[in-house]
Amino acid sequence: MGTVRPAVRMRDPGFTLIEMLLVVTLIGIVSAIAAPLLSRAQGAAFEASTIGSLRAIHSAEALFASSCGGGYFAPTLASLSTKPPQSNAPFIGPGFTANTFVRQNYTIRFTAGAVAAGSPATCNGLAKGKAVSTYFVAADLVLTTNGMTRYFGVNASGVIFQSTKRVTVTQSGVPPAPAKPIS
Repeated sequence: MGTVRPAVRMRDPGFTLIEMLLVVTLIGIVSAIAAPLLSRAQGAAFEASTIGSLRAIHSAEALFASSCGGGYFAPTLASLSTKPPQSNAPFIGPGFTANTFVRQNYTIRFTAGAVAAGSPATCNGLAKGKAVSTYFVAADLVLTTNGMTRYFGVNASGVIFQSTKRVTVTQSGVPPAPAKPIS
């Protein structure tokens, strides 16, 4: 007597091609919905970081003017990153040593105002008459991606301005429209 085999073969455990295509399609749909949201969130984070950089530069300039510059500002970011001899730290961190640099899709540009001939020598080695009476720092978009559409700027007033176009270098007061203060 021989063994009888069933006519119907049992299916191997696993997924069918249709089931796999369905899962891949659902993942694609979810990704298509989530990608723009993630991109906008990254853009907002870059903008917030850039505003923080402008605040850091302004704070460093204010500290320099009040404690080292006799009421005048440093003419370069390198001057702010120069440590006074009696201090353990410079006025600004090591990421701010050049007047123009790119950080997180923004070009940060420092523009010194007029040299103040009557400015005293500073505590960190800047010669007499080399400090400036004002400054402007701009943050210009490198590429308008990730939902990023704002440009920024700050001057000695400490007010950070935003615009949909490059913020015009304005050493004091309010830059021309469409720039407006961040509230």
